[in-house]
Amino acid sequence: MMPKLDAYDWPALAADLDTQGWATLPALLDAARCDAMTALYDEDARFRSRVVMARHGYGRGEYRYFTYPLPPLVETMRTRIYPRLAPIANAWHKRMRLAPRFPARHADFLARCHAAGQTRPTPVMLRYGAGDYNCLHQDLYGAHVFPLQLAILLSKPGADFVGGEFVLTEQRPRMQSRVEVVPLGRGDAVVFAVNSRPVAGGRGDYRVAMRHGVSRVRAGSRHTLGIIFHDAT
Repeated sequence: MMPKLDAYDWPALAADLDTQGWATLPALLDAARCDAMTALYDEDARFRSRVVMARHGYGRGEYRYFTYPLPPLVETMRTRIYPRLAPIANAWHKRMRLAPRFPARHADFLARCHAAGQTRPTPVMLRYGAGDYNCLHQDLYGAHVFPLQLAILLSKPGADFVGGEFVLTEQRPRMQSRVEVVPLGRGDAVVFAVNSRPVAGGRGDYRVAMRHGVSRVRAGSRHTLGIIFHDAT
């Protein structure tokens, strides 16, 4: 269902993640799959909850969390991408001196989450209109956190919407925050740090805090699919 995964240069992607905290998977989804995913947003039975961002001070716009069973494409991405990222996650945790290690199979990691009471699915669809934005944040949801996640742009910049750039910030100790705008086209995915990543320093590795968000959409409508690998309490 997703043959392109084998075509990516995963060692190069791992190097990008180590260097900057994010890496892109160009054209992960084709236009037909982007359209199919976008069309799901109005199917209420697919989702367990809807969040209007302005009500909570999260920004403007809204998002919906999928319910189980997940749509086949979403389930496939979770199942097939996780094993590619687990070795990177384990290397990061070792460098940051964090004890949890991640099994090779996503099903085994989910079993760990569910045993701890994190049973609610976290894959999410986000919809923004003109004037909408998403404040900087982290998607944690419980004690068990997989340190990498995925966002896939389903809309076409410049045609479906204007503005709405995906933004990452990095806060190093005793330094000002650094901002990165990640260029994405329709169907492109970005893999990025959920909350922190290791950076090599003069005295060994240290942790850098990361946050992500979306800048203001100036016109049109923007849809995004978020793939988070841990479940929520």
